[in-house]
Amino acid sequence: MTRIKICGLTRPCDIEAVNELDVDYIGFVFAKKSRRFVDINDAARLKKLLRPDILAVGVFVNEACEVIAKLLNSRVIDMAQLHGGEDERYIERLRTMSNKPVIKAFRIETQCDIIEARNSSADYVLLDAGSGGGGITFDWKLIWGIDRPYFLAGGLDITNIKKAAGDLKPYAVDVSSGVETDGYKDKMKMAAFVDAVRKEDEK
Repeated sequence: MTRIKICGLTRPCDIEAVNELDVDYIGFVFAKKSRRFVDINDAARLKKLLRPDILAVGVFVNEACEVIAKLLNSRVIDMAQLHGGEDERYIERLRTMSNKPVIKAFRIETQCDIIEARNSSADYVLLDAGSGGGGITFDWKLIWGIDRPYFLAGGLDITNIKKAAGDLKPYAVDVSSGVETDGYKDKMKMAAFVDAVRKEDEK
């Protein structure tokens, strides 16, 4: 079954929607330059509204390990997603502070990027077209070079998710801008996206 992650949640109504839709992961963006940024207090309040079986992922860009570990260990988030220049030494250091899973995001432009993702020590890797949330896809042909489970991100929406889930069969799909209207999560678009993924799983 293809797991589903809806990233960039900022409002209680977003949490209500994902609870109903039975997704696997949600994302809180802690990168201050993002228009989907939430602070620690807002994330904590939203997490209390989230079903306990849905995992909350914190998205960070070159954040101090101590900050991430605090959020993980206080259970504001269940996993950390690293979207900056964090290297293997960074991941190793973070693991000395928390035993929670780590997702490392990779910008995929060439086969070399796939090799780097394949060799990452992170628990999971996420393949994206850019810094995240930009609604841009990358050349999916490059993915055939990876032999580990991965989160697929970058420009996913209702127009291409059937091909992505059906042909590529990623471990998980990660959507943000593709289920938004005027910069906010749209419950109808989220529902259509989730339904399309589930229908591919049934084939």
